[in-house]
Amino acid sequence: MSAAAELLEEGGFEAVRHRAVARRAGLPLASTTYYFSSLDDLIAKAVEHLGMIEVAQLRSRVNALSRRRRGPEATGELLVDLLVGDLASPGLAEQLTSRYERHIACTRLPALRETMRRSLRQRAEAVADAIERSGRSVHIELVCTLICAVDGAVVTALVEGADPRAAALTTMVDLIEVLAPIDERPVRI
Repeated sequence: MSAAAELLEEGGFEAVRHRAVARRAGLPLASTTYYFSSLDDLIAKAVEHLGMIEVAQLRSRVNALSRRRRGPEATGELLVDLLVGDLASPGLAEQLTSRYERHIACTRLPALRETMRRSLRQRAEAVADAIERSGRSVHIELVCTLICAVDGAVVTALVEGADPRAAALTTMVDLIEVLAPIDERPVRI
């Protein structure tokens, strides 16, 4: 699954083939066809594996956050770091492209839908936790709206050849006060 997930992230769905996965994993071709009933099954497992890795990394970063009130710019920066990443990270555009390809693939490959729904739900829960740690009110349905707005800004930036992080930050700062205002209750420590 790791080999398939690496190929998926590097080259998209077209890169995930039984022969390529076996070669990457250093295994005979028969092992991939034995453990995965079809190419769709192999792709579905790769998508699930990649989603689990991304959510685990996101959750780990959120768990390391301090609890303190943050203004809209600081909250926006924090959430963009969590959702988009850092432009200095090698391969950021490829990682983002891979993420959004998986979203779109769900429409054609129904076997991916539940995996992607679970990943999106876990991503929203982690972001909600980060917002709450920033001293802001959290409503999960509004967090989902915020994530969708950021995803749209990032995809548009990728299409236009613009900076996806800057597009996400502009969207985030514009929406954070509306969708997650400062919580007036005392901050929990």
